[in-house]
Amino acid sequence: MTNMVNKAQGLGLNLITKIAGSDLLDQFKLRKFVEKSLYQGSKAGFKTLTATQKAFKSESNITKQRLPNQSKSLFDLSLTEEQQMTVDAMDQFASEVLYPLAHQADHDEKFPNQLWQYSTDLGLNYYALPEALGGVASEKNIVSNILIAERLAKGDFSLAAGLLSTFSVINAITQWGSEHVQATYLPSFAEDTEIQASFAVQEATAAFNPLKLKTKAISNQGQFSITGEKTLVMLGETADVFLVSADFNGKADVFIVNRDPSITVQKTSAMGLKATETVTLKFDNSPAQRLGDDDFNYPAFLDLGNLMWCAMAVGTCEAVKQYCIQYANERTAFGEPISHRQSVAFMIADMAIEIEAMRMLVLNATSLAEAGQPFHREAYLARLLCAEKSMKIGTDGVQILGGHGFTKEHPAERWYRDLRAMAILHSGLHA
Repeated sequence: MTNMVNKAQGLGLNLITKIAGSDLLDQFKLRKFVEKSLYQGSKAGFKTLTATQKAFKSESNITKQRLPNQSKSLFDLSLTEEQQMTVDAMDQFASEVLYPLAHQADHDEKFPNQLWQYSTDLGLNYYALPEALGGVASEKNIVSNILIAERLAKGDFSLAAGLLSTFSVINAITQWGSEHVQATYLPSFAEDTEIQASFAVQEATAAFNPLKLKTKAISNQGQFSITGEKTLVMLGETADVFLVSADFNGKADVFIVNRDPSITVQKTSAMGLKATETVTLKFDNSPAQRLGDDDFNYPAFLDLGNLMWCAMAVGTCEAVKQYCIQYANERTAFGEPISHRQSVAFMIADMAIEIEAMRMLVLNATSLAEAGQPFHREAYLARLLCAEKSMKIGTDGVQILGGHGFTKEHPAERWYRDLRAMAILHSGLHA
């Protein structure tokens, strides 16, 4: 484990060293971010803090952050130099760190603790934090967030979801948080990299509709409390703070709840996402704060969450395709590689076509969102396509491997199980 931690720290520091001499640091205002990442990466080990020791103190000098919309041509598929550097780093991280850990994490149904240090070394959460708080975001970076999610998921769907949980909560607070909420939480995320956060949106009802919630929020003299049950909450046993969707006066809304004794936890292992340690949370008059104020848009909150799942589905499907190509070229039957069989070749070609279609719809929706344009229709279409085609690609991956696809010796069965979540979960992440 020590070697792996050192490897991850080396990877992060190597990346920082590479770009330290680049003019891009000043051009994109990344100098402060790199210095902070270097400082954080050099910290030795973890501080041992329990959830009850972590306090969120409101900073009175913090003004409400609202990142401006991007002013650019819509649906521009060319990456900026900054985005290309980020994509390259995440690709390397996914292949060298996430993929080797994925099998054991799935088997143990445990999120590897060392990944939190890896996340700190890469400065992942600083991509979500506004520039005023030491982060790098000076305007909406929804496309960049989607690219990060896609590339991480090429390493593993579950581990990427766990890593992006806190990152997504920061995104949501930056995008929708009231001035008081931002002043309370964003400085804490900037100062303490060990704070973990998650979403509690899903409910155990048939054909769950995120607009019709059984979890209730009530207000008593301006103080909110939450009562209800949420299922498939990622990292629910360890997270310090939750974004919880609840019905308030007949309308769906989102609240921030700190972990406290009024919340009970029950492990609910699912078919997939095993490494994210999914649990059921029961809230019993748990103290809460309303996330946003008058500008909060709950449908957009859901859409941005669904687009992150779509991006991770695209990344995982890309991993399935690449693995199947390698397997089909190496596996021989009747004296030749099975890739020479048209049925196999056409199945892989269909994968490539479907992945590109998924990616195009996701980028179209996120490009509109980043520019501040209406994007609900495009996000809905992207989710429909990704839910259908990702499950098909997962199934085809198992099929191409034949009997091997049914065993844990190969990752195809894990990808199949994880990709099934695409059609089940609503939000739970945020771009």
